[in-house]
Amino acid sequence: MYEQIDTLFSYTSQTSSTKIHPDQNQTSNFQMLNDKPIPNLQLPNPQPPKNLASMAANTPTTTRKEGEGLLLGRYEIGKLLGHGTFSKVYLGRNVKTNEFVAIKVIDKEQILKGGLISHIKREISILRRVRHPNIVQLFEVMATKAKIFFVMEYVRGGELFNKVAKGRLKEEIARNYFQQLISAVGFCHARGVFHRDLKPENILLDEDGNLKVSDFGLSAISEQIRGDGLFHTFCGTPAYVAPEVLGRKGYEAAKVDIWACGVILFVLMAGYLPFHDQNVMVMYKKIYRGEFRCPRWFSPELTRLLKRLLQTNPVTRITIPEIMENRWFKKGFRNIKFYLEDDKVFSVKDEEYKDDDIDYSSDQSSYPESPIEIDTRKRLATIPRPASLNAFDLISFSPGFSLSGLFEDGGGESRFVSSATIPNIISKLEEIAKVVSFKVRKKDFQVSLEGSREGVKGPLTIGAEIFELTPNLRVVEVKKKAGDKGEYDEFFDRELRPGLRTLMLPEPLSGEPSCLPSDSESLTK
Repeated sequence: MYEQIDTLFSYTSQTSSTKIHPDQNQTSNFQMLNDKPIPNLQLPNPQPPKNLASMAANTPTTTRKEGEGLLLGRYEIGKLLGHGTFSKVYLGRNVKTNEFVAIKVIDKEQILKGGLISHIKREISILRRVRHPNIVQLFEVMATKAKIFFVMEYVRGGELFNKVAKGRLKEEIARNYFQQLISAVGFCHARGVFHRDLKPENILLDEDGNLKVSDFGLSAISEQIRGDGLFHTFCGTPAYVAPEVLGRKGYEAAKVDIWACGVILFVLMAGYLPFHDQNVMVMYKKIYRGEFRCPRWFSPELTRLLKRLLQTNPVTRITIPEIMENRWFKKGFRNIKFYLEDDKVFSVKDEEYKDDDIDYSSDQSSYPESPIEIDTRKRLATIPRPASLNAFDLISFSPGFSLSGLFEDGGGESRFVSSATIPNIISKLEEIAKVVSFKVRKKDFQVSLEGSREGVKGPLTIGAEIFELTPNLRVVEVKKKAGDKGEYDEFFDRELRPGLRTLMLPEPLSGEPSCLPSDSESLTK
C-alpha cells in the first residue's frame, strides 16, 4: 500500500513531477467546508517555471477557501496552497502568535474507505522522529469528526525546483544546498527513516535560503524491512529513481536516497537532468546502465563525486559518512547545531553555546560588598521571579489530567519539592550535566541538558523548569524534551535522580512525600 501514501500526504504547488503509483488518474474528492474567502490572508500565487517544463505536470488550482473564522479557536484559514488525492493544504495564521503555518486537511471518510489510517499514524510518527532545521516541521495534529488537520511549518520561499528552473546555479550555491540536503537525509537515516522520493519539487526554501525537505508521503521506516533486509515497493519519481528499484529485486532505501541526492546535485549544477528522454522506457535504460555525461563546466572534484553518487552498483555507491568526508563537499561546510524549545526546532550558532549572561552567584552578605558584587546584586534583582503555582496547576500535575501522551511517546516527566534556592538548583543541574558531558542551556527558570551522543531518536535532551510554590519552596519539573524514552529512563535512574536527591525536602509535607509523583508512577503507590 506504500504506493498510495504520497497521494494521502503530499501536496503539490502549481508544478509537480509525475510519481510512480497506481492512483495517478484519481482526482480529489475532497469537499470544502465553506466557500467564503478570507481576504487578509491572500498571497500572490507563484508563477510556474518557464524552463524545464517537461519535468513537471501542471496541477489545477482553486481560489475557494476552507473554513470561516477560526479553526478550533486558533487558526485563520486562508488560500489553497496545493492538494493531493486525499488532502488539501491551506495557508493558515495562528491568531495568538501571528505565525503563518501550512495546514494540511485530510478527509477522514476517504482515508477510512481506503484503509489508510495506519499511514496517517506512520506519517505522524515519522515527522515527530525527524525534527531537524532542514526538514519541514509538524507543529501539531488536530481532528474533528470529519477532518484531520496537520499544522506544519509554512516555508515562504517556494520549491527548489522553481529556482533551478530559471537556470543552473553557481557552484557555491549548489554546494550549500547539497550540504543541507545531505545533513537532513543523514539525520533521517540515522533514525531509521528513508524518504524514497527526493527531488527538487519536494525541497522547499525559506526566505533566508535555507533548505527544507518535505513530503514524506512515500517514506519508510526500518521496521518495515523484510526478512532479506531489503525493501521491495516500486515507488519514486521516474527521473530520480535508482537502478536497483527498476531491477525489482529489492533495494536498500538509504542507497536509493543517496542516488536521488546525486541526481539533484547534477540538476542544480547543470540545469537539466542527467538521465532524460521523452520515452520513459528509454530513460529507464539510461538509468539502469548509468549512462550520463557531465558538462564541461563541472570541476574534476565534482565530477568524481557525481560518479560515486550515481554508481549503478549500490554496494559500491558512496555512503553518507563518505560524502561528508569528500573534499568537494567539505568546502565551507559547517555541521548545523540545533535544539528543541517548546516542541519547535531552533538553529544555533557556535557562539550561542556560551553560558548565558545571568550570574547565579551565591549570596555572601556577611562580607563587605565590592563594586563588582554590588553590580552583580543589582543585576540579580532584575531577574524575574519564577512562575507561581496555583491549585489548578497542582491538580493538572495528576497523570489523569495530562494530554501529552496523545502525541508523545509517553512518560518521562517527574517533579519534586525543594527548599533550595534557585541558583543552587541550577548549579546542581549544571553539575550533573558536566559529569556526563551534556551541554547546558538556560533561559530564565528553564534549564535544558543536551546530550551530544546520537541515540535512536537523536540526542537526548532533558528540560527542567522551576516553579514557586511558596516564598520558601519551589517545585522542580524534569522531563524529556527529545531523544529516546529508554535512554531517558536509564539516565534518570543512574544520574538525574541520585544527583537531585539532595535537593528534595528531607521532611514530608502534611503527611505526603516531598517528591511529587511522576507521570509514570501510580498515585496508589
